[in-house]
Amino acid sequence: MLRRALSALILLVVWAGYAPPAGGAQAAEPDPIDYVALGDSYSAGPLIPVIRQDPVGCFRSTNNYPAYLAGFLGVATYRDMTCSGARTDDFFTRQAVVFGDAPAAQLSALSADTDLVTIGIGGNDHGLFGSMISTCQQVRHLDPTGSPCREHFTTRDGVDTKLRDARDIERLVAHVLIAVHRAAPNAAVYVVGYPRLLPLTGTCDAVPFATGDYAWGRRIEWLLNTSLQQAAADHRATYVNLYPATRGHDACGSDAWINGSVAKLNVALDFHPFQVGEREMGRAVFRSITGQVVPDVAGDAAPPAGSVVLNPVTP
Repeated sequence: MLRRALSALILLVVWAGYAPPAGGAQAAEPDPIDYVALGDSYSAGPLIPVIRQDPVGCFRSTNNYPAYLAGFLGVATYRDMTCSGARTDDFFTRQAVVFGDAPAAQLSALSADTDLVTIGIGGNDHGLFGSMISTCQQVRHLDPTGSPCREHFTTRDGVDTKLRDARDIERLVAHVLIAVHRAAPNAAVYVVGYPRLLPLTGTCDAVPFATGDYAWGRRIEWLLNTSLQQAAADHRATYVNLYPATRGHDACGSDAWINGSVAKLNVALDFHPFQVGEREMGRAVFRSITGQVVPDVAGDAAPPAGSVVLNPVTP
């Protein structure tokens, strides 16, 4: 695992705009990274053990991609504010969770001392992913070879409400990015896209959609990621495209990094990344940040000892 031996060089290149000094003079070592992770369940890693208790209602795993990234970078401090079910509104206010204490607004973890922020958000806004996934399974029997889910979400006037909402998420994420820069003016900000959920071609039992709804679902996810990419481009953030890394590892893949339609306790929530998926997402973000390929790793994530900052649990 890449640790502090390379962190100084990485930081010099990425944050300090480093160039070798004339005459071979020794460059000063930069300060270590203070890292804050923001996002929803694709960042939190629900049902992947071990679930953190700060608060437990976020189902935030100690083996999600932010935890892997913290270990890869050898950060000084690591604060994980990701929370399952989060929408962009929950960056600004306390989030309602199914049980337990309400987590603090995600932006509350940011400050002028923050060096790195990763953001994975948008899929829950307008109920984009959740209602699509549940409805597509429910209506499949109506037309197994057609596209009954797309028809369900299309108005009488011919407006595809899912495509409309996926485009609108650009506006919502732009609002988040403006606030992130205001709260953490010195931070490098990375917007992490969603991994592939559906295969490029074909169908599978793990994703019980009607045949025609596969292509429609792929378009929705592509538009969502396009919205994230454009918001990042317009608001001084770097977009991390997970499509190249996750090709062939969708929920139908023989080496799937995404779970199918059945939630598995201590493994992964339905239609969410397995631990291997979270690890590979962390590797992709690391490569985007540093331009380096982190060595292959297995097992649990390992943020540096003493770096993890627990979030205050509020009643």
